[in-house]
Amino acid sequence: MKKTSINSLNKRIAQKLPFLEDFLLFLTTSNYSKHTISNYERDLEHFAHFLGENDLEFEEISKKFIDHYKADLIADNRETLKKHQKSEALKAKSINRMLTSLRTYLTFLIDRDEPTPIMPQHVKLMKLEKKVKPLPELDELIRFIESPQGLEDDRFIGLRNRLVLEILFAAGLRISEAVGLKLSQWEPSGKMYIMGKGRKERFVYVTPRVIRIAEEYFPLREQYIKGSLPSSLSSNQDIVDSFECMFVTKKTFDGLHKDHSQAVLEEAFTKHISDNYLQDKIKSYRLQIGISSPLSAHTLRHGFATYLAESGANPAALQVLLGHESLDTTTRYVHASDSFAENTHHSFHPLKK
Repeated sequence: MKKTSINSLNKRIAQKLPFLEDFLLFLTTSNYSKHTISNYERDLEHFAHFLGENDLEFEEISKKFIDHYKADLIADNRETLKKHQKSEALKAKSINRMLTSLRTYLTFLIDRDEPTPIMPQHVKLMKLEKKVKPLPELDELIRFIESPQGLEDDRFIGLRNRLVLEILFAAGLRISEAVGLKLSQWEPSGKMYIMGKGRKERFVYVTPRVIRIAEEYFPLREQYIKGSLPSSLSSNQDIVDSFECMFVTKKTFDGLHKDHSQAVLEEAFTKHISDNYLQDKIKSYRLQIGISSPLSAHTLRHGFATYLAESGANPAALQVLLGHESLDTTTRYVHASDSFAENTHHSFHPLKK
């Protein structure tokens, strides 16, 4: 991923889009993540490129031009920025992200009392196809969550991977929130403080089942850290305690036997299993135990919301637990269970008898 740098912003793009450097600075000072700012910059870079291709200035943008821009994004043989290569059509979700970047930029200009050729609301988003993804039955989910301990030869890896799956389902976390958990976020009561998407803060809660597994995992984790460190470091408890991530991985300790300078150590202290590693493991576990339904880390978050809703959980409470900005987002999770729909039909249809 390209590192966002306001100072290195392409000058040609900055000339095409007025106050773009100020906009990126605004995002930075508003505590947006580097990843989010990089996405905004890349999306607006693409829009500026399209302006240039059509020999238009920012002031000449019209509603019709926005329609042409959307058509270009939808096209099967659209041109990418990278070496002007042809590429496949973007998905509606990706297009909406790019259009939202433009809308946010236009809103910024209006807030700054700068002239804008069109209003943000004139940049219409695409309608998304609402797909109801099948959710595995609860007994299948439980079998899957427990599977790492039976499938992994290494006891530490098996217990570590089971715990992260248990937490995903017990607390409804996003995958990035789960793999990046720090020991400082854990409380023996099962309450955890999460800084989620969009810097949105919330508390989440796990079950007594998760607490029991965590109590088994934490001593094994410390033993694993000590066994992976050079002897000169493993005897230093302060060093051992400095590994802040809950789910450490072998890569955390790679190279420490050759170089354990302060800079290298500080980098190792913050390493954890990656999103891609966990998704690959989830696919492997699913196939090994013979679950045919699609399964991902998001499925566990989906299952968390759906099964709580089926038990009568308040959607507003689910919204808080999931860290959603809008209640509409939450409701997409809570009605997607086939079994729930079937039971509702059988229970409430006027001709059920």
